[in-house]
Amino acid sequence: MAEENKFNFSEEEIKKEQTVERSKEEVKKDAQGLFASIKVFLSGLLDFRDDTDRDATILAIKEDIPFKGATAWILVCSIFVASIGLNADSTAVVIGAMLISPLMGPILGVGLSIAINDIDTLKRSLINLATMIVLSLLTAFLFFALFPLNEETSELFARTRPDIRDVLIAFFGGLALIIARTKKGTIASVIFGVAIATALMPPLCTAGYGLAQGNLKYFLGAMYLFSINTIFIALATFVVLKVLRFPMLKYANSAKRKRTSRLAGLIAVIVMIPAIWTFLKVLQESKYQRDYNSFVEKEIDANSNLWLQRKTIDIESKKISLYFNGDVSDDMISALHNEMKDYKDIQDFDLVINANKTRNADRLLQSLDRAYDDLDRKDNVIIGLQNQIGVLENNIVNLNKQIESKTKDNTVSFVSLSRDAKVRFSDMEYFGYSKMLSSKDFINIDTLDIATVRWKLSLKDSLVTIKERELTKWLKKRLKSDSIFIRRN
Repeated sequence: MAEENKFNFSEEEIKKEQTVERSKEEVKKDAQGLFASIKVFLSGLLDFRDDTDRDATILAIKEDIPFKGATAWILVCSIFVASIGLNADSTAVVIGAMLISPLMGPILGVGLSIAINDIDTLKRSLINLATMIVLSLLTAFLFFALFPLNEETSELFARTRPDIRDVLIAFFGGLALIIARTKKGTIASVIFGVAIATALMPPLCTAGYGLAQGNLKYFLGAMYLFSINTIFIALATFVVLKVLRFPMLKYANSAKRKRTSRLAGLIAVIVMIPAIWTFLKVLQESKYQRDYNSFVEKEIDANSNLWLQRKTIDIESKKISLYFNGDVSDDMISALHNEMKDYKDIQDFDLVINANKTRNADRLLQSLDRAYDDLDRKDNVIIGLQNQIGVLENNIVNLNKQIESKTKDNTVSFVSLSRDAKVRFSDMEYFGYSKMLSSKDFINIDTLDIATVRWKLSLKDSLVTIKERELTKWLKKRLKSDSIFIRRN
């Protein structure tokens, strides 16, 4: 009986295992079906080979290579527009120049000719590209050499220091451009967008500015950026056309075909070597800049005891120079050298610290305290002077009273005379009175009473005349004098 139960139990286990196996197979089939569906979806989404018009693409690129007539004038005009935009520091004007520039044609021609082994097209592309570059540099040089306003702007400076982002922009911009050109019915908006993103015109204009100003650093930096854009756009064109398997150019002569194929391959390698070298060089420079900026931000700017005035980095000589406004102790200098070792890419750089030992923070605070003390002393001096002035004013008033009381020929007090004059003539701003000796025949001497007055500017001339006439009558009566002369101040 036990053996029968054991046998029955084994059959049930076998059935369960078979059921599990069937379930696993079904799940496996479902997963394979899901992956197959995803693959079909992604293939339909990303595959653009079926939407490619090879013959039309080759024809369109070749038609854009020639550089003569209208194309030459369009290039000259676009260079002038870009130069004006850079000179005026106007991004909008620079973008407009990028849109009308015809520089993209020969660069695509270089990538196409290498991809399909077309040596004749390669020669034409290189000749036209070189002609465009020379004409662009000459036009920009003449503009910046002759135009009176040629100050350095941020737009100019931005084109002299390429980094890894410029490499990526040129490569992916070139990919977008050539993919758009190979599509049936070229997408014009993509071409315009790539023209703006890759920015071929501004570096050439900046290089012309460098030549006009005799600034070799600007010229080399701008030409370096232009070379990056040119090489990586051509490289992207080469890669896409190879992926799309554009037909290789066939020659009737087999020996010529082999020679041409080898030459095209050699040129492709030559183009790729500087592209790879440029990429690695710019990538390393970007790492230097990243660690340098991080070191300054975390170790110096965050330290309240340090007062950084200026900083420079020389990548070629691997030297970092820091200029501090104040004294920096030896312990702090040693700490900065040790902290820089924590930054992998700049740990072998020379750190040069320049400190102004005569202007440390403590001395500046002491100078500030002394300045406050000087101000306090000056305030005390001013208060003392004000008191002395008050005393002098009182003395002057007393002396005037004494003088008037002692003057026998003055029957009227000047204080009361001027006060009464102001009461009667409210438009009067100034009143003076004096006696003057005069002689008409240079023998007999007369005494003349002179009243000097100044009226408000808002008073009209006609009213002034009337007021002076009334003042004369009043003074004659008050001073009991017939010879009154009114003089305006």
